[in-house]
Amino acid sequence: MDRRQFLGGLASTFALSLTGCAAAGNATIPTPTPTVKYGPAPYPIPEYVPPITPRPLPPPVLTKIQRPNKTLYELPGEGSLMAWTVDDGASSETVAGYAKFAKESGIRLTFFMNGSYSSWSDNAAALRPLVESGQVQIGNHTYSHPWLTKISDSAIVNELQKNAKIIRDLFGVDAAPYYRPPYGAIDARVRSVASSIGYTAPVMWYGSLSDSGRITPEQVVDFADKWFLPQHIVIGHANFPSVTEVFPKLRLILAQRGLQTVTFNDVFL
Repeated sequence: MDRRQFLGGLASTFALSLTGCAAAGNATIPTPTPTVKYGPAPYPIPEYVPPITPRPLPPPVLTKIQRPNKTLYELPGEGSLMAWTVDDGASSETVAGYAKFAKESGIRLTFFMNGSYSSWSDNAAALRPLVESGQVQIGNHTYSHPWLTKISDSAIVNELQKNAKIIRDLFGVDAAPYYRPPYGAIDARVRSVASSIGYTAPVMWYGSLSDSGRITPEQVVDFADKWFLPQHIVIGHANFPSVTEVFPKLRLILAQRGLQTVTFNDVFL
């Protein structure tokens, strides 16, 4: 059964509202043109929340594919994969919660971190084994979260390279080629400058937990219920701890829908 059949009976079109990093203001983010459109998820929000098992889920067994030479809004193809991505890092408590959740559950995450936040050094010891095993991937979200379309070429290079050094120092990995432009602000110039230093894979999103600012735990679950769908790249934020209160519910949504979380390194050559 393909996704169109799976979501049959829903309206064929809907207004796609994507919320990204909004701490510094509202951005007009270009609407992606995904290969398949989805309606609101036809699933109830789970009421029963089983305890998280201490046994992590095993890593996925996938045949990696060539990464498309374009900005990523979703994972290509048909399947049951989902990329759960987490931006920023203003809250050390929230980063710690994500690290604990990943260790206990086996959920695979990609953090697009800003090195200006001390939360990453605060939690480096907890995150480093997860990064080394491949369960957690680190992407570049710039050092200080500027609008890349509004700064000079040299400033773009500095933001990415300064952040890259912090990522290497903390976790021993190279974040390239994956980066997420703050506020989703990207154009041909930004792509060209970033590519010149190895950042050839800009990553956007197709669904959001809408938690760049403070929202309630119940709202986080509502947004997960809407956007946790096959092949989606979903954006969350490590800025406020509301999400940490509902990790079991979010995990249950994934389980009920048969979704497997993956990093970009899991999927692409």
